Amino acid sequence: MSCLGLIRRPGPICVESFMSNQRQQKPTLTGQRFKTRKRDEKERFDPTQFQETIVQGLNQSGTDLEAVAKFLDASGAKLDYRRYAETLFDILVAGGMLAPGGTLSDDMTCTEFCLFKAQEDMETMQAYAQVFNKLIRRYKYLEKGFEEEIKKLLLFLKGFTESERNKLAMLTGILLANGNISASILNSLFNENLVKEGVSASFAVKLFKSWLSEKDINSVAASLRKVGMDNRLMELFPANKRSCDHFCKYFTDAGLKELSDFGRNQQSIGARKELQKELQEQMLRGEPIKDIIAYSREELKKNNISEQTMIGLIWASLMSTVEWNKKEELVTEQAIKHLKQYSPLLSAFTSQGLSEVTLLLKIQEYCYDNIHFMKAFQKIVVLLYKADVLSEGAILKWYNDAHLAKGKSVFLEQMKAFVEWLKNAEEESESEEEEAD
Repeated sequence: MSCLGLIRRPGPICVESFMSNQRQQKPTLTGQRFKTRKRDEKERFDPTQFQETIVQGLNQSGTDLEAVAKFLDASGAKLDYRRYAETLFDILVAGGMLAPGGTLSDDMTCTEFCLFKAQEDMETMQAYAQVFNKLIRRYKYLEKGFEEEIKKLLLFLKGFTESERNKLAMLTGILLANGNISASILNSLFNENLVKEGVSASFAVKLFKSWLSEKDINSVAASLRKVGMDNRLMELFPANKRSCDHFCKYFTDAGLKELSDFGRNQQSIGARKELQKELQEQMLRGEPIKDIIAYSREELKKNNISEQTMIGLIWASLMSTVEWNKKEELVTEQAIKHLKQYSPLLSAFTSQGLSEVTLLLKIQEYCYDNIHFMKAFQKIVVLLYKADVLSEGAILKWYNDAHLAKGKSVFLEQMKAFVEWLKNAEEESESEEEEAD
């Protein structure tokens, strides 16, 4: 046997064992991972390129606002309006990005084709309002950013020229009238520095003139009321001038008598609320009725309140100071006892026929709105008739044609027998007088 025969041939390789070893020896990655997914990369905020693109487009469109609207509509598909909303609105209003205080940034290209460089007239401002309206309607997500922009611009008023303020005021009035922004933006006008220097009040004149040229005072009042601004307009003036007389004179002299009257009415409403609150507290404290009457008469004169308004306040105060029983049969007895006690107070402010009818309407409304009082109406009226608070003339007037629609059929039916009795008593009285003559 040759020496070659002594060499052993390798046996068959175990594939499974080999593969197992390979899996175990598989190298692992260590160290820092540098590659990031594209979606994880945050783009650096840099409005320079965005401004250049918008300014170039506005320069090409020029004074053709239809072309401006089309350019902005088309650009929204390519440019990041969501990210650069403030920059976009700054350019459309002032021509470029605004630095704190309202000055234009010098380091970027600006445009002459913007709101502040436009003609100062309502027609032009309405056309600009349409540009903003179309843009926001197309890109709904800009709505909140636009409102924030207006709030910011109002805080920057001192940094703008008088003409720029006027244009912004006119535009804001139109936007408010169209419902493009909320009246809550007026909160910016209450800034102490703007108020102190008279900027807020003069801006408000232009704004409300613009708003009222589009909508009536009732619509304006509703918008203010919706956001709690209806009672805050006095804050347009410094504390030492924050009176109803100054407010009314200022806006009347500026040609805004409607706003002046609205302010006076709001002042009156505020005074009436305070009066009713005080009356309630006096009743809850159990103060003598003669003292409540004296206080009410003094307030009536001081606030120039009519007797009809006063009787309404007294009725509302009387009915709010008691925790009423929920059972009909018990609540009527409770009401009669309570109203009998305060009948001298009611009598003191029903010296006129119109005041009596007003009280009847208040009673009708209250009984209708509070279901457990529905059957108490007739007994309350009879009580007040016997206590000389209500006369037969006022009751007949209410029954025939002065009643409200609320619960009309129920209350008229309740009063039918008593009214017949009143008519018969009146006829007998007239007959006796004729016989005496």
